[in-house]
Amino acid sequence: MHEGEMADRGEKLKLTDLQVRNWIKAGERFEQRSDGDVTGLVLSWPVRYAKPFWRLRYRFAGKARIMNLGSYGDLSIADARETARKLRARIALGEDVAASKQKAKAEALAAMDEKRNARTVGKLADEYFERMILGRWKHPNIVRARIEKDIKPRIGSMPARDVRPRHIDDLLKAVVARGAPTIANDVLRWVRRIFDYGVKREYVEMNPASAFDLNDAGGREEARKRWLTRDELQTLFRSMRSAQGFSVENDLTVRILLALAVRKGELCAARWQEFDLDAAVWSLPAERSKTNEPIDIPLPPLVVGWLRELRRLACGSDYVLPARKMQTSFIPHVHEGTLGTALGKVRHGLEHFTVHDFRRTARTHLEALGAPPHVAERCLNHKIKGVEGVYNRHDYFEERREALCRWADLLDKLDRATMANVVPIRADASVA
Repeated sequence: MHEGEMADRGEKLKLTDLQVRNWIKAGERFEQRSDGDVTGLVLSWPVRYAKPFWRLRYRFAGKARIMNLGSYGDLSIADARETARKLRARIALGEDVAASKQKAKAEALAAMDEKRNARTVGKLADEYFERMILGRWKHPNIVRARIEKDIKPRIGSMPARDVRPRHIDDLLKAVVARGAPTIANDVLRWVRRIFDYGVKREYVEMNPASAFDLNDAGGREEARKRWLTRDELQTLFRSMRSAQGFSVENDLTVRILLALAVRKGELCAARWQEFDLDAAVWSLPAERSKTNEPIDIPLPPLVVGWLRELRRLACGSDYVLPARKMQTSFIPHVHEGTLGTALGKVRHGLEHFTVHDFRRTARTHLEALGAPPHVAERCLNHKIKGVEGVYNRHDYFEERREALCRWADLLDKLDRATMANVVPIRADASVA
């Protein structure tokens, strides 16, 4: 009698690799052939399957049960017997091993599905931005920048529920390590708010950033005091003129920011429709002003000339500073960080300063040139504090025009002196 036929009739034969390989070579199919070494271990090769596979047959609570163990190619005879023995031991202790396997598989599939559909930090941050910032926050691009540049690259792909305090700590350390402690403070503020939002929506159970304060990020921030003296301004002008790759647009932008003491965001997003160059006035609308109030900014003749040159370079764009290169797909005007990046390439050798320090520079020199404090403050579009600010609605337009014209003239003299290689006589030695 053939060994396979004997096995099919239930006789206990111990299977061998030679037997199995012969059956496979002959293409001999069978429902099950028992291995006599372990009770219930059978090899099956029905027509619908490409390879023979192992099964363990057993009874549990009076019912017949069957459990697939794996294919013959993946599980040798010895491995199949060892696996079957272990399973038999668990069955003897009262475990339905087939049911346990099905449950484990279902849990694994559920976990995979949950992970695939998990709300990542990036998705949570985007939802927070859409629902809590966009349309509510005056400068949404600031929040967007922190999300895209700092939060997403570090933890954006992580499921939000899996983020732990150590991940927040690593995030903050990475920002500080690149020399940006102030940005680290901003990142902490926003990541904390993002996870607070997640807790409210029951996306996460806890806020991993809640235990951190500014001392864990960039530290307590002190008011900046940096401003540029006359000598430093001359050095800056000279360096910009000789810098490789420092465009005309960047050069004119620096000069306009210095001369008008406006915020860089106000100039970067400015449209030509806001300007009346013939009347020498820039009407900054309320929605783009930090004070939420419109203001007419007087334009010195020198600045009008610079703006006319920028209009020529804008080539018909609606924006004073249209987007460059690939920026067009994101925002139609130049990004606020562009000028700072460009200035970083100018080898001026001066103590570090930021674009925002231009406002402090202008404020210092305006007062040195004789502008009264309240006029100098309005030149920077600062609200006048106290009772005077409440009751005095005069905007000092003509006084601001005079002060800004004197300041622009000084900038022009400093610049011309660098071209003539002559240091001008300083009348305000106290601020030099």
